[in-house]
Amino acid sequence: MATNQMRRDAAKRKLANQQQRRAARAKRRQRIAIITSVAVVVVVVVGVVLLSTMGRDSAPAPAAAPPTPTPAPATPAALGHCAFTPTPQDPAAKPVPVPTLTEASTSGTVPATIQTDKGPIPLTLDRATGPCAVENFMSLAKAGFYNNTPCHRLTTTEGLKVLQCGDPTGTGSGGPGYTINDEPPTGLAPAAGGSVVYPRGTVAMAKTSAPNSGGSQFFLVYADSTLPPDYTVFGTIGAPGLATLDNVAKAGSDNSNGTGDGKPVTPVQIQTVTVG
Repeated sequence: MATNQMRRDAAKRKLANQQQRRAARAKRRQRIAIITSVAVVVVVVVGVVLLSTMGRDSAPAPAAAPPTPTPAPATPAALGHCAFTPTPQDPAAKPVPVPTLTEASTSGTVPATIQTDKGPIPLTLDRATGPCAVENFMSLAKAGFYNNTPCHRLTTTEGLKVLQCGDPTGTGSGGPGYTINDEPPTGLAPAAGGSVVYPRGTVAMAKTSAPNSGGSQFFLVYADSTLPPDYTVFGTIGAPGLATLDNVAKAGSDNSNGTGDGKPVTPVQIQTVTVG
């Protein structure tokens, strides 16, 4: 039979056990709380790192400001380099100033009309093919050099069909008292022997066989003609002009320079030349 002392000792042991169990449970809760806190901190840190990394990797880099475009420099107009050389040994057939132009534009056309006693010969002067020749023709026309002058030569041979004008003396040797530089043609159809075809309707500078020997004389092509590529092309002839030339050519030449070459049987006198 248990005594009071025994009951007290049992109660003490029971209390001690309960306290040990409570202490053990408290320690477990404390450990769990610490572990949970650490885990939360780790998760937060990892999340921040991931977010930071993703932000760098997925966000597009700010676009670089486009460079300010630099205006392209203005392209200077193409120019033909001109040389007008006085010829004291061959003075002008009529008083006329020597052009002082040294560069001529290669762009644009100029209308002109040769009014003859046999009908008008309208022209379109082309700066692209003969810029210096165009300026020369305009200068002479404005000075009245061509007024009241004959077209002194007509050729009707198989390979050469032209009417030549521009010499006030009518002899084929007169000029303006200076020479002009050559502007060899390009783009003409080739012919045998290194020659080219000057097509019907061409206006070109006449010259001797010497280089840069042109002056005021020019020829009007009324049918395709074969020549060396030495004669500056500087314009074309309008339809009424070709009709005028065809009528003159029908009568032929006087053959004073050989068969099919001489003065036109139907004389042609230039009355005026107007340009612009």
